[in-house]
Amino acid sequence: MKPSTFNKTSLLVQSILQPIVMAALIIGTIGAVIATGLAFAGELPWPGIAVEYGETSVQIGMALQIGMTVFLMMLCVFLPTTWRVRRLENSHRRFELNMDDVTRAYAAAHAGDRAGVFQLKHEFDAVRERIQFLRNHPDLGEMEPGILEIAAQMSQVSSELARVYSDEKMSRARVFLDQRQQELATFEERIDQATGITRELVHWARQVELGEAVAQSRLDRLREEMSNVMPTLLPAAARPAQLPRRYVDLAKSEPANTTPAE
Repeated sequence: MKPSTFNKTSLLVQSILQPIVMAALIIGTIGAVIATGLAFAGELPWPGIAVEYGETSVQIGMALQIGMTVFLMMLCVFLPTTWRVRRLENSHRRFELNMDDVTRAYAAAHAGDRAGVFQLKHEFDAVRERIQFLRNHPDLGEMEPGILEIAAQMSQVSSELARVYSDEKMSRARVFLDQRQQELATFEERIDQATGITRELVHWARQVELGEAVAQSRLDRLREEMSNVMPTLLPAAARPAQLPRRYVDLAKSEPANTTPAE
């Protein structure tokens, strides 16, 4: 059994047994007082209860009846306090129930206000319109009129808040946020694609540069090997001779003799 169910059950049993016990105590006290009074008047005999102490027998019926009557009267002294505590508990319980009802009614009125059900702007008319709405509500028809009036007044006070956070505006806000979220997801997907492409191009460029560096190294090695091998393979006679000069340096040549020979 859940704690809440156990508490409700115990409260129900207590609310049933407390009046019964208090009524029984009052009736028993009244009966004991009447019986003791009649016994003192000689109309009723005292109870015959004997207690033996060794060879001595003592009648304690009278003392026992008087003591029981006094004890019951002393218990009845606490009955007013107990009754006040019980009334406070019941009022507190009723207050909690009423607050629950007010909360339910206010939630229904506020939901209607956010949906744009109420159109009247004047305070009195707006409260009356909300009360009528709550009376016609299928889940709130059994509530007391006072609770409905309190909930209607609370709804009228928070009408500005309901207009600001109306269902239409909240729906538009949710649609806008959904679109922004979708745009963000698309943007992040494009960024991921661009990041992948960039990494691929960078890796490709590094491979190309590495290939070029290897090819240039091989070419330099080949040139070095050829420069070392070619003089050994070709003899000096087979080497190409130095070509004659095909031009005349006019600056260094002597001027020609123009006198005719004799």
